[in-house]
Amino acid sequence: MNISVPVLPLRSGAAIPQIGLGTWPLDDDEAARVVETAVGLGYRHFDTAENYRNEKGVGAGLRRSGIDRADAFITTKFNKEWHSYDGVRRALDASTQRLGTEYVDLLLIHWPNPGLDQYVDAFRGMRAAQEEGLVRAVGVSNFKPAHLQKLADAGLVPEVNQVQLDPYRPRRDVRAANDELGIVTEAWSPLGKGTSLLEEALLKDLAAKYGKTPAQVVLRWDVQSGIVTIPKSANPQRLAENLDIFDFELDPGEMSALEGLETGLPVTDSDSFGH
Repeated sequence: MNISVPVLPLRSGAAIPQIGLGTWPLDDDEAARVVETAVGLGYRHFDTAENYRNEKGVGAGLRRSGIDRADAFITTKFNKEWHSYDGVRRALDASTQRLGTEYVDLLLIHWPNPGLDQYVDAFRGMRAAQEEGLVRAVGVSNFKPAHLQKLADAGLVPEVNQVQLDPYRPRRDVRAANDELGIVTEAWSPLGKGTSLLEEALLKDLAAKYGKTPAQVVLRWDVQSGIVTIPKSANPQRLAENLDIFDFELDPGEMSALEGLETGLPVTDSDSFGH
């Protein structure tokens, strides 16, 4: 199986595949194995981070797969100790060295850490790296609307905002803020890890109707909602299933019903947590 995944255009001209491979908490050896397998299945988007400590493995898996660098979309993220104009460059240099690549496709501020109040400077440093060709696109992760507004007030608009998002936590406020600013929404932990989401009767009914799994229905909801989604699995069968969602379509009523699963479950609070 080798599936072609749709892409969304980013402001910089880069195109981000709507389904990617999440790699946390794989170690380097696991990441290399899973990434190599994923390439063979049709994955072209790979999400890692300094904090995952598996960038070397992701890079090794891509090289072992034989994929051309230009055909892979690599996202990485940096920690709060690099939240400064010059710090970004040091973080990026270290990440590209670990990945074994000359550039990354998408660089994200991993958490806003508003107590530090340095993410605006960091974003300016990312823009400078982008202008040098070291990064194709720049964005943020776990940013709330207020954090995005502070960047916008400084004339800085991310291309992507990667947040915890699933049907239990559809993050309507963040998605609305992203849409208003022209930011692509990306979902981490899209399958509601740690919850009973995949046991929902609605998901089971839709899975039976379409001959899919509940997880595939959730990922289809993401894609039809215009969201980029990065499920993580180390299981080859599930890796294949997560990609196999382009031969059915949820109708508007089903999309609304899934949106209606919202429970008010909390997300990790990026005003108080962040590395």
